Amino acid sequence: MRAHAFNALTLTGRAHTHVVQIPELRCTLHRAVVRPFLRLRAAAAREGLDLAAASSFRDFGAQLRIWNEKWTGARVILDRGGRPLDGASLTPVRRVDAILTWSAAPGTSRHHWGTDFDVWDKAAVAPDYRLKLVPEEYSEHGPFGRLTAWLNRNMARYGFFRPYVFDRGGVQPEPWHLSHAATAAQASRRLRLATLYGALEHAEIEGKSALLRRLPVVYRRYVRNVERPVIPRRPSATAPRGVRASARARSGPGRARR
Repeated sequence: MRAHAFNALTLTGRAHTHVVQIPELRCTLHRAVVRPFLRLRAAAAREGLDLAAASSFRDFGAQLRIWNEKWTGARVILDRGGRPLDGASLTPVRRVDAILTWSAAPGTSRHHWGTDFDVWDKAAVAPDYRLKLVPEEYSEHGPFGRLTAWLNRNMARYGFFRPYVFDRGGVQPEPWHLSHAATAAQASRRLRLATLYGALEHAEIEGKSALLRRLPVVYRRYVRNVERPVIPRRPSATAPRGVRASARARSGPGRARR
């Protein structure tokens, strides 16, 4: 098996062999996604957009910390309208669903695959701007409205799509979240419910019993329930020179949303 092929460990973020770091851009991606991402970024730059990845590859441990902090109240849980919830007042099952609205359970995040990342336009805001990753920022009149419109027209040409466009009863819409369609499809085909059980059953995760009982629903509603991409022909543009991916596979900075 190739070092960057998907298996139970890489699918669930417990191995880094499938991803590489791009130090100049402070992000980490699946090896097959680096060139398409650089092409997408170069095309955006020609239109005056400085497309950057706020969050790219995220391993199991990072996703576990997000989950545990939300479960214990160290990090806020939001309802479907973006309003804070009192997690302690929810039943375990309802708390699982509340967290999953905006954050994936460890092992289930598409960010584990290195195929998905959250984008913003650094040229549209001041250097000290604090990115929130909320829908208002990406609306027509938000600071990243121009980026949204450009991606609507161009992302499919470079092989990308948004897995969370509409409220399908699972993850809330995330206009900032892009996925490399062809590579993510390989991961999606290989990720099975049994793989998730294997990743979670021995993890030090808060609310484990409720999550494991709920896992078949989680798999159906939050993992499989995404938009279907259109995969057009690959554009002929080449990646910019001088940008090299390091073999070190560690997560770059950015907000941990999913």
